[in-house]
Amino acid sequence: MLKVKTRIIAIANQKGGVGKTTTAINLSAALAKLGKRVLLIDIDPGAHATYSLGVLAHKREKTVFDLLRGEAILREVAIEIILEKESLDLVPSSMKLSDAEIELSGIPGREYLLQEALYDVTNYDFMFIDCPPSLGLLTLNALVAATEVFIPLQTEYLALQGLSKLMETIRIIKHRLNPKLEIAGVLATRFNKRKILNREVVAKLKEHFGDKMFDIPIRENISLAESPSYGLTIFEYLPSSHGAEDYMALARSILKKGKNEQYQKIGSSESLKLD
Repeated sequence: MLKVKTRIIAIANQKGGVGKTTTAINLSAALAKLGKRVLLIDIDPGAHATYSLGVLAHKREKTVFDLLRGEAILREVAIEIILEKESLDLVPSSMKLSDAEIELSGIPGREYLLQEALYDVTNYDFMFIDCPPSLGLLTLNALVAATEVFIPLQTEYLALQGLSKLMETIRIIKHRLNPKLEIAGVLATRFNKRKILNREVVAKLKEHFGDKMFDIPIRENISLAESPSYGLTIFEYLPSSHGAEDYMALARSILKKGKNEQYQKIGSSESLKLD
């Protein structure tokens, strides 16, 4: 594991469309704006985080795929993304990751490839790993390398379906491969306080996850969906938007709270149902 107190956070949920990439990009940018050294690792074959930051993944010579294969080191792969007065570093994804499940499966210790690639990296306060919408080898690598997991959840009934599988996967990885892994935050996304169902889902999540549930939901905001098409974070695209306000508030909350070393026990995932 890393030898300094870098927070390595996997942003994971096997369900697509819940705001993983939106959160990875804009939370990384918010923390960079607050003076933190941030690395964003795009390990999703879709390369959504990479393209959303204006980087053409298909034209990159070195990507996270080379990092996982041990054919490049981090400083050869990471590129600086200039925001305004700040910047963050990005490890771009690659379409080649689509074949990674097959190609990397024959490598001994395949679950530890990302962890090993990050072992001697000491110059970041935060590392965020944007995971694919699956629980395959790439997400497994992210969860083995990470010390924390943030779970974005869209505030709809179906968002709760399948969450038990993710919870069970995290428990197994913690028990067998990475005892330091903890669920550190559950984030409600696309929240509309006027919708009864949205409020009910948030209440159910708070009941289940307790203080692991972020108090700041990410409100439904069209600007968050528009900004990636311009290769911009929400702060460069529309800094006055609810999206910018919410992700900055989330970043400040994370810094204020810090990493809670005394994690409370989470209830059974089977209780995550709306009556």
